[in-house]
Amino acid sequence: VSSNKRPQITVPKTVKSVFAREVNLQTLPVKLTSNGRLVAKRRVELFSEVQGVLLLKDRAFRAGQTYRKNDTIIAIDATEFRASVQSAKSNFLNTLSTTLADIALDFPEVYEKWKTYVSSFDLNAPTPQLPDFDSEKERFFISGRGIVNAYYNVVNLETRLSKFVIRAPFDGALSAATVTEGTLVRSGQNLGTFIEGRQFEIEIPIAASYASFVALGKSVELSTLDQSQHFEGKVVRVNPAIDQETQMISVFVAISSDVLKEGQYLRTVMEVQSVEQAIEVERSLLLDSNELFVIRDGVLDLVSVNPVHFNENTVIVQGVSEGEVLLNKPLPGAQKNMPVQVIAP
Repeated sequence: VSSNKRPQITVPKTVKSVFAREVNLQTLPVKLTSNGRLVAKRRVELFSEVQGVLLLKDRAFRAGQTYRKNDTIIAIDATEFRASVQSAKSNFLNTLSTTLADIALDFPEVYEKWKTYVSSFDLNAPTPQLPDFDSEKERFFISGRGIVNAYYNVVNLETRLSKFVIRAPFDGALSAATVTEGTLVRSGQNLGTFIEGRQFEIEIPIAASYASFVALGKSVELSTLDQSQHFEGKVVRVNPAIDQETQMISVFVAISSDVLKEGQYLRTVMEVQSVEQAIEVERSLLLDSNELFVIRDGVLDLVSVNPVHFNENTVIVQGVSEGEVLLNKPLPGAQKNMPVQVIAP
């Protein structure tokens, strides 16, 4: 038994090499990053208030068609209704003409005024406004003859006649068209969508805790998802209500560009506040216990920190002392009091 002794094996003590950096405390900006979809700032859903057949115009009513302000977008056949308007205007003029003789007898002082109105009346032009009444007697007399009622009946028909033509309210283009030329359009039917092509808005959800740091006019950095194009926007509205499910508030940013399109996704970056005496490290270095590894006298040690803001790949923390040597790359199996050797940069 005494001769059966095994020699003791000495396990060599290994020291792992690590990357580290010296802590340099700074004032770091907190930037909120999000993705959002562009929506045209000015958009109009086109609906028909009248019924008729859609007429063929010089420019086809199709998605992508551009129009200048006041250009005719849609024209509906109004031949039958226009004849009704002319009939009503003719009856109104006839009523006025037959009343002129009575006006000359009872109100000679205003006869010339009404005679001039009748003489200048044009059936093919918009109905001019009735002359002002000089007295209560004149107003009662004209109203009693049904002239005022006939006048507003004509004005009502003319207003409805104008709805057979829809004009562009601003420079823009059709983003959708649901009817084609020759289609019977019914009252209340959706005809398409008209948008302005260079003014957009994008909605950004942010945590309610940052609401006090967002002000109207604040600059926001925007870029395409592939980072090939960059733009600048301004905060134009802030929703005062908090979403009950996400506890976020909506911030609306306006942007102008000739190259962007409605529905396009953009990446947004908005600076909301600054954090003093802080550093930014990779998220993989922060332990679940809110601690970071530091190197003291050649061994690993842990220091408690306060995470202030999490970015996509990094985190801004406070609580590390100036000049500490911080572990800069994750070390598998790292633990407190493990001896390490810092690799020279």
